[in-house]
Amino acid sequence: MKLFSRLLNIAVMLACVSFIVAAQSADATVKQLSDLPKIKQALDHLKVTEPETIAEQIKACEIPAPTFLEAKRGEWFKQRFIELGLKNVRVDKIGNVLGERPGKSNSTMLVLAAHLDTVFPEGTDVKVKREGREGSILKGPGIGDDCRGLAVILAVVRALNQAKIETDGTIIFVANVGEEGLGDLRGVRHLFNEELKGRATHFISVDGIGLDVTNTAVGVVRYRATFRGPGGHSYGAFGLPSPIHAMGRAIEKISRFEVPKQPKTTFNVGKIEGGTSVNSIAHTSWMEVDMRSVSAAELDKLEAQFKRAVQDSVDEENRTRPNASPIAVELKMVSQRPAGVQPADSPIVKTALAAGASLGFNPKLGAGSTDSNIPISLKIPAITIDGGGDGKGAHSLDEFFDTTNSHLGTQWALLIALGIVGVK
Repeated sequence: MKLFSRLLNIAVMLACVSFIVAAQSADATVKQLSDLPKIKQALDHLKVTEPETIAEQIKACEIPAPTFLEAKRGEWFKQRFIELGLKNVRVDKIGNVLGERPGKSNSTMLVLAAHLDTVFPEGTDVKVKREGREGSILKGPGIGDDCRGLAVILAVVRALNQAKIETDGTIIFVANVGEEGLGDLRGVRHLFNEELKGRATHFISVDGIGLDVTNTAVGVVRYRATFRGPGGHSYGAFGLPSPIHAMGRAIEKISRFEVPKQPKTTFNVGKIEGGTSVNSIAHTSWMEVDMRSVSAAELDKLEAQFKRAVQDSVDEENRTRPNASPIAVELKMVSQRPAGVQPADSPIVKTALAAGASLGFNPKLGAGSTDSNIPISLKIPAITIDGGGDGKGAHSLDEFFDTTNSHLGTQWALLIALGIVGVK
């Protein structure tokens, strides 16, 4: 027992030493980078040219890009990648735009990405308006999520070029499709399952506003539940079971679900539709349901509870009309995002925190459902970082972005990237 205790103490000591060394290593690496003349030049360039970055943020945002309809914005990015001198610029088979900046070797290959798509449907007015003192407030759908991220990755390329920085590893810049909603992270799924499978060693997504790090991937599962029955006239066929009534029963049951606050677990009936007229018993209705948790186990429990609630609601509706043709329900999973965590003591997270500290701010770690869910689930070092600035209203028509000190976001992305790939 004494021997076991001693061994346990030694193991704990070694773990603590390993953690301290990792932290020191990240801090030292960023400090060394920040002291290099070319890196200082690049950081200064990003601050001075932030108005150019803002201009590209606006330009990108005024090109409509609903999920599954990102091609027009993607074509603009392809042209910008070519103009910036990236190599092997291409659009893959599902619409991701890629451009490479080769390093001395491919032993480290960082994917620096931002997503092209927005949550807004075709026909949305995407004109960006300037407000506030000296036009420092930008208002427009998607201006922060993720037009800011898209502008940041372009700025990083410009700064690397202007300072003539040669990297040890390779950086692949990506403007990817399908991050939002039912896009289901299809762009990044394709990158890691096909386009860059076995090649990409690290991943950073620049997504949204602020100066924080998302290192916990919130798992998501979404269903469409479609209820079907014979339908009929509201008076003449009264007595038939109703798909809408069954769906209503299900929604009421879902509303009473009890979920843990920690690990945070959530549910939402986000969309419903059905029926043909006020005086008809519907023959079809459907709802879309979103369930999330930072815990895969809790998400599995919630999903099972949801399925039981839906089936019980159909059975109850049919029992109230025992002599009529029954209704049925079809459950179709329309989206699934894996849960996972990039540990706080991992080199990529430590590098992000050290880079922020060197620029004068202290990023917080948090949870979210982003493109980094996919590489995290594949055990590939990955994080999502904010793109700087401030603002509110993501996913709303009133979304706004405050450009005050927004250059810190572009400087941060550059420092993290160089901390990962190294400089020649």
